[in-house]
Amino acid sequence: MDLLAFAEWCESTGLGLVVRESVWLFPVIEAVHLLGLSLLGGAVLLVDLRLLGAGLVGTPAALLARQLRPWLTAAVVVMTATGVLLFLSEAVKCYYSQAFWVKIVTFPIAIAFTYAVRQRVAEAEDTTRGTAVLTAVASLTLWFVVAAAGRWIGFS
Repeated sequence: MDLLAFAEWCESTGLGLVVRESVWLFPVIEAVHLLGLSLLGGAVLLVDLRLLGAGLVGTPAALLARQLRPWLTAAVVVMTATGVLLFLSEAVKCYYSQAFWVKIVTFPIAIAFTYAVRQRVAEAEDTTRGTAVLTAVASLTLWFVVAAAGRWIGFS
């Protein structure tokens, strides 16, 4: 099965049909998706700004990262679940959208980077300033690409 056939199948699923044919379901799911993005953005920004030395400098980055990790995880779960529902309702449109492919490739990279690299850098006691800044800039860049590409899907 090629990807276009998969997209067509996704749109024909019961969930895809219900979301697409409902007057209010797509906007509600989209709103929850954006709330998840806001939560994720806050959790990412607080830690990354701390790594940059631009905010909450009185709080250790390790403590901040640990405290925000459950919120970050909840945001990723909400965004993934709602994103799947949104995709099912317009999978063929997404298949033809370059912005969708940028988002769908960047999203798992951003997640992996956040949990595997940024978390370790934030929690390490011997992190150099340069490493912290580079990590924060890379994290902010990845998440910005995810958010911008996601927003652009609606315009493409």
